[in-house]
Amino acid sequence: MKKVLMVIGVLAALFLYYYIALPVFNIHSQELWVGVIAIVAVCVLLYTVKRGLLGEKKMMWRDRGLRVGVGILLAVVTVFAAGAALSTTFFNAKKYQQLMTVNERTFLEDIEEISYEEIPLLDKDSAEILGNRKMGSMVDMVSQYEVSDRYTQINYNNKPVRVSPLKYASVVKWLTNQSEGIPAYIRIDMTTQNVECVKLKEGIKYSPYEYFNRNLERHLRFQYPTYIFDDENFEIDEKGTPYWICPVKKYNIGLFGGETIGKVVLCNAITGECTEYDIDKVPEWVDRVYSADLLVEQFDYHGTLKHGFWNSVLGQKDCLQTTNGYNYIAMDDDVWVYTGVTSVSGDQSNVGFVLINQRTRETRFYSVEGAIEDSAMSSAEGQVQNLGYKAAFPLLLNISDQPTYIVALKDDAGLVKKYAMVNVQKYQIVAIGDTVLECEEAYTKLMYKNKLIKEEETVKEEQKFSGTVEKIAPVVFDGDSHYYLVLSGQRYIFDVPVKKIKEVLFVSEGQEVTLTCETEGEEKEEIKEGTAITVSGLDVSGAGALKE
Repeated sequence: MKKVLMVIGVLAALFLYYYIALPVFNIHSQELWVGVIAIVAVCVLLYTVKRGLLGEKKMMWRDRGLRVGVGILLAVVTVFAAGAALSTTFFNAKKYQQLMTVNERTFLEDIEEISYEEIPLLDKDSAEILGNRKMGSMVDMVSQYEVSDRYTQINYNNKPVRVSPLKYASVVKWLTNQSEGIPAYIRIDMTTQNVECVKLKEGIKYSPYEYFNRNLERHLRFQYPTYIFDDENFEIDEKGTPYWICPVKKYNIGLFGGETIGKVVLCNAITGECTEYDIDKVPEWVDRVYSADLLVEQFDYHGTLKHGFWNSVLGQKDCLQTTNGYNYIAMDDDVWVYTGVTSVSGDQSNVGFVLINQRTRETRFYSVEGAIEDSAMSSAEGQVQNLGYKAAFPLLLNISDQPTYIVALKDDAGLVKKYAMVNVQKYQIVAIGDTVLECEEAYTKLMYKNKLIKEEETVKEEQKFSGTVEKIAPVVFDGDSHYYLVLSGQRYIFDVPVKKIKEVLFVSEGQEVTLTCETEGEEKEEIKEGTAITVSGLDVSGAGALKE
């Protein structure tokens, strides 16, 4: 009976350990090997104590059971150490260098000029500030929930947004609300900075913020005991349904090397239903499969190991590496990681930049020499040093066929106050503006002055829109007031900044107005329906022209 109770106690302890620690049963898991080594070492120690062999050196090595136990321990340690060593770049430089296929492309062919309403200028830190402000205004939820700090950047209905779920404010709040689940998530439009708290008909019941069987990690481990998961990402499909995107790691070199992604598990955050996909069959609405850090690491292998391991350490001939930061670009309805590429010598210039698709891992390299992002950020900060604004990591745009960094400048509170545009190849050309449009206008004049473009007038052209005001709505972006107008017979939304056109305060529905907008001269007929167009002039019928 005593032995039976002992066995039951051991099994209960093992189940409790598995339930809490959630070990993965996969030979590629270093944690599993460390756990096996620890268990064997403890067993050998307990055996030694039980047989009274401690301190008896001569008797100790005569014991067959002890010799077997020590032999097993040494064998496991040897395999683990050898597997770790043989997985390194020292022995597998060529394999690591070939983990990623890089295609060289042409900047002007791939990177088109885009509307400023499509530029994702909101970084994660600013998104957190806006999300927390929005949560503070939700009086029915603020005492029970907080906003998670995930803020995944995705494309939602062809628009760049950041999404983040709510989480329980405390364990007590979980106890009182877990039956209904988490009722909403935050969605932030990265171009307009509009923040929405999207309430769900049925709450999120599976997340990292749950306990017991509804905890996301435990829910996945019980269904996939051999899968090594990378960090999960929160996304929404085109209908707004929340999902957890859970990439499954794959190791291609030795036991622990050549990490990439082999499968993806999509977990419905509401129902917990899980669907497994091979990496090439992932639904197109999914945007984030490969983490940015993993993609940057693989490109660094590709750039530094071209001529083997020793060259990457000593001679460093033709060795390239990414710069010390990255950002995200929305393109082709996917999210791409952007970062500069420079030589390993650490100079202050780029040899080009790289775009890597986070869903497909397609990698494009563009040979564009110029300043690294740090230099552009310093140039932008130098223009507003009296205000003490700090630059966010820039995005790369095509403006009048010129590679251009656009930089958001933030105050101490983390709010975007100004924008800067810095020419990549001539980073002394810097323009500053309160809005993207103002910044672009100043930048265009500087390029024209420095003979980088031929005609200033070819970039922007005035276009007038007339009609009856059907709808008018006030909005606030970073403390600046704007009015959105919808005119009869027009397909667009018109953005009127109050700071520039104060007369909009006296406009009401039913009035006849004429709006002046600056649009792309050659493409003015191709403006997409529903696009928000910034207004530069307002003319109310019978009142004469009212401009900024």
